[in-house]
Amino acid sequence: MNDIALALAVCACGGIGSVFRYLVDGVIKSRWMTVFPVATFSINITAGLATGIVAALYASQTVSSPVHLLLATGLLGGFSTFSTAINEMVSLSRQKKIAAASFYAFATMIAPVATVSLGYFIAR
Repeated sequence: MNDIALALAVCACGGIGSVFRYLVDGVIKSRWMTVFPVATFSINITAGLATGIVAALYASQTVSSPVHLLLATGLLGGFSTFSTAINEMVSLSRQKKIAAASFYAFATMIAPVATVSLGYFIAR
């Protein structure tokens, strides 16, 4: 696959990941209405776990570099959303929900790293 075709494929996978995030976000928000942004947090945790699995598969040469890019950069990059998490933290702060905003900031920094590591461990 040449560089242009790979770039277009990564773009397409990113779009698919974004649509999937939109759908999952809607389902979660329709079932759980809380102050804590459960939908974005759950999506980012799931994306972290899957990214760890993809990284381990790539490290063990089970998947090729292009497949790794399609999955990790494209699909999972489109699925996860750090910018939405930051926006939700700011929104919580503006609503004077400082404890929730602080916990969310801390959890958003720690939990995805932990789940990437867990995914990597599981796949090895």
